[in-house]
Order: sequence, then structure tokens, then C-alpha cells
Amino acid sequence: MSNRLILALNPGSTSTKLALFEENVLIFEKTLRHSSSELSVFSRVSDQFHFRKDLIMGELKERGIDFSRIAVVVGRGGLVKPIESGVYRVNERMKDDLRSGSRGEHASNLGGLIADEIASSLGAASAFIVDPVVVDELQPVARVSGHPEIERISIFHALNQKAVARTYADSTGRKYEDLNLIIAHMGGGVSVGAHKKGRVIDVNNALNGDGPFSPERSGGLPSGQLADLCFSGIYDREGVKRMLTGKGGMVAYLGTNSFVEVCRMAENGDPQALLISRASAYQIGKEIGAMAAVLDGQVDAIILTGGMAYQESHTGFIKQMVQFIAEVIIYPGEDEMKALAYNGLLALDGKAEIKEYD
Repeated sequence: MSNRLILALNPGSTSTKLALFEENVLIFEKTLRHSSSELSVFSRVSDQFHFRKDLIMGELKERGIDFSRIAVVVGRGGLVKPIESGVYRVNERMKDDLRSGSRGEHASNLGGLIADEIASSLGAASAFIVDPVVVDELQPVARVSGHPEIERISIFHALNQKAVARTYADSTGRKYEDLNLIIAHMGGGVSVGAHKKGRVIDVNNALNGDGPFSPERSGGLPSGQLADLCFSGIYDREGVKRMLTGKGGMVAYLGTNSFVEVCRMAENGDPQALLISRASAYQIGKEIGAMAAVLDGQVDAIILTGGMAYQESHTGFIKQMVQFIAEVIIYPGEDEMKALAYNGLLALDGKAEIKEYD
């Protein structure tokens, strides 16, 4: 009997990642990058469904993959209702929430939808999501915003933060549940989480208006000036939302959502690019300092991860700011694909509970 294939899918704000595993062995991994101009033709994230799915299927067909051997398709979890960490079967209620975008627009919403579509077309395959971005472990005090009409919520890169936390713990011979960590995921969005004994007790909302800015998100903006802008008559509601997510951050300042390009511009002497790249590192360093306070200064390690962590000038500036708190560990890129496939395999083998979304 042939070994099973596990297909992992991770739609991000500027890319779609796919990886194929034979049992627990990686066969190939591919990042399909999407420019601002390619995505600008879609008014909503859900409208990108066929565009991204067709790219994935094209890649698999080009590589001559035997679709009959794919036992499970595991997608990155999106903006569903707040749920506990774990493996979830993609069901109709989940798909309705992902399609509607009622809890927010993000490319990760496409993970479960595309996984289910591909699995359904294969017949025997199952479709799951793992550790969606809405994993919620916030302590009560972290939910208080400053006004009762607005509650702070947990939206962050849960899958990668949890994966690299466990990778670091394994490398030190300790358990994730025994450590206090600060983890900064730096990609299309930036999330900085305080991990206390296996739970993320505080983290910025990395999607739509909190924490450091990113290649295409504005992060936390001065609220009074934002309110003035909202009622200026220049922007409608959707225009303001695009400023916060998709058209904010580096792409608003510099016209590109490629952090590699921003760093290249800075290295070539562009003063605005240098300022914005430094400001990004500066804001991330500040957020790490805040999370150190959340952990009462008891921090075992600070971990920098995500695509932006490949740029040594960026991580070097952050390290200079925060290394007095704890050792700084750098895991460039993401462990997300391996984490998706591993959890899918555990679920197939009955070693991880398959939870139902309701």
C-alpha cells in the first residue's frame, strides 16, 4: 500500500504556500507570490478563491502528483469565531463564516475553503484547519481596551507562533508549557505574543488596527486623527478599512508590499525607505518590551520569526533594542507548513482529536 500524501495550504496576505508531504516527509514546498497589482482586482478576499485554487492545482498537475494518494488537505485557519487550539474538520458552518468575512477579511479565510474544495474533488480526502488565527487564550485583563464598546480580541499568527515555540522548547530539552516566551511573527502582518506556560495571554490584533505596522497593515494609529479621517468625507468605510489592512504600512509609504524590496531601497540610500524600515523594527521592539512587562520580566527567550526575519539588518536593530530582556532567537520564515501537515497526520491516525466547529 502506498504511503499517504498530506497537502498543506497556507494562504497569506501576499502569497499562497503549499507543501506536499509523504507521511511526515516533505516532498516539495512552493511559495506562490502575489503582487499588489494582481490582488487589487479583487474587491474582497473571498473573491480570490478561484485565482488561488487554480494556481495550487496548476502547480500540483505540473509536478505530476497522483491525486488519488492525497489522504488529507490541511488549510491554515481563518477568521472564524474564537476557538481553542487544535484540529478542526471543515464543515458547512465554518465555510459559511469563512465566506462571509463577518468576523474580518483575511487571506487565511481561504485556507479552509480551498482545502475543502480540493478534498471534495478528490472524494476520499478529508479537509481540516489547524490553530486558526483566532485562537484565544487572552487573560481577562488583556481584553480591556479603555472603552466598554470595544474589547481587545485575539487575532494573531497562532499556527506559526505555537510551532516555533515548540521547536525552541524541543531544542532546549524543555516543554513549551514550562516556558515564558515572547514571539514576534513578522510577515504580511506583525503579531507579538506573550506566551506564559503554554498559553498566549496577551497579543496584539495583527489584522486590523493594533500593534506594529507591517508591509501592508497600518497597525495601531492615533485614534483621534483616525476618527477625523473617517469623517473627513475623503474616504468611505471600505476605504478606511483598506487603509488599515491591505493598503497601509510600507505599501502606503513606499508603494511596495515587498519587505525585501524595502530593504534593498534602504541599502541603496533611499532615505524614506531607511526611515520606514527602521520605524518597523522600532515599533516591534517597543511591542516586545510591552510583552516583557506582561510577563513580569520573567522571559526565557525572545523569538523573531516570519519572512521579515530573513533580513539581518531588521533583526539586528530589534535585537539591539531588546536583548537586555532575554536571549534573542531567530527562526526565519515559518514552521507553519510542517505544523499543518503534522497535525493532519496525527488526526488521520487518531492521535489528535478532530474537533467540530459549531
